Amino acid sequence: MGRGPKTKIPPDLRHRLEAARLDLLALFRALDRMALRPAEIPQHLLQELFELDADCAEALWALDQPPRSLDVAAMLHDTEAALKQITVVASRFRTALASRAHSALENLETSIRHSLDPREAYNQVPRRTSESW
Repeated sequence: MGRGPKTKIPPDLRHRLEAARLDLLALFRALDRMALRPAEIPQHLLQELFELDADCAEALWALDQPPRSLDVAAMLHDTEAALKQITVVASRFRTALASRAHSALENLETSIRHSLDPREAYNQVPRRTSESW
């Protein structure tokens, strides 16, 4: 296991993972602030988004591990797949959400996203301390 000579981590991967987690966090917080009934929220898609967020958190953790301690090629494959899925699932989620929530969600989500601390991308990422930032 480990990083072979052909397995290179894209230099923008950490940034894309951080952005994806912050975007999802903004979406989750916006939903939490809205007065929606569970029936108005596509629960199966919300669950998929939670799982994709966890995949991104795991990838951020993996990027901080010592070289050769994990299968980088497999991690990159899974991470790239998760990043692509986030866009698809989030779009399906927004479409399936109760129509009365669409404009309010967009405005609230944008406002929340702009107020997030970039360090929040590391919420629930094991062994990440402020000393690492």
